Amino acid sequence: MEKILDIRPIKAKLRGDLKKKRVTMPERKKTALDMKIQNKLMNLWAFRQADTILTYVSTPVEVDTKRMIKAAFSMGKTVAVPRCETYERQMNFYLIKSLNELAPGAFGVLEPLSIEHMPFDNFKNSLCVVPGLSFDKHGYRLGYGKGYYDRFLRNYTGTTVGICYEDNIKERLPHGKYDVAVQMLITEKEVYSID
Repeated sequence: MEKILDIRPIKAKLRGDLKKKRVTMPERKKTALDMKIQNKLMNLWAFRQADTILTYVSTPVEVDTKRMIKAAFSMGKTVAVPRCETYERQMNFYLIKSLNELAPGAFGVLEPLSIEHMPFDNFKNSLCVVPGLSFDKHGYRLGYGKGYYDRFLRNYTGTTVGICYEDNIKERLPHGKYDVAVQMLITEKEVYSID
C-alpha cells in the first residue's frame, strides 16, 4: 500500500519562510519589481485582448495590482475582484468601477463593498490574475492555505496567469490533487508559458 504524504506541514513552513522574506524586502526594491511585473502583465496578448480582468487586490506584501487595475479601467476593460464568502468557503467575483468601492473584508483583504448585484460569472474572454506566495515552473502555487482560489479555478474556463517575484519561483512545489496550476507565470525577469 502506498503511503500518503501529508503536505500541509511542508506548505505551512514554506509559507512562513516566504512571508518573512516578503516583509523584509526594501520598499524601493519592491516598487521597482512590481512595476516590471505589471508592465509585463499589461503587455501580454492575453491581457490586451481580454474584455474582462479578474484580479485580486494586493496587500502590502503581494505583487501590487492596483496600478494594473487602474490601467485596465482606462483601457475600457471590465474589472472584477474577489470576495471570500467565508461561511460557504467559496470566492465570488464582483464588478467594480473604482478602487473606492472596496473595503477590508475577510482576512483584511480589500473586497467589494456592495454585493447587491449577483456575483459576476460571464468569464468569456477573461483573464484571471492569480496571487501566490510562490509558484513552481509547472504553474502550481503556494497560496495562503485557505483553498479559495483552487476551488474557483477548478471551474474557471478563461486564461490564468500567476504573478510572483523571481526569487520566489521554485523548481517544484508540493501540491495535492485539488491544487490547480496556472497557464502562465510572470516575474520581473520572465514570462513563463506552462505546458
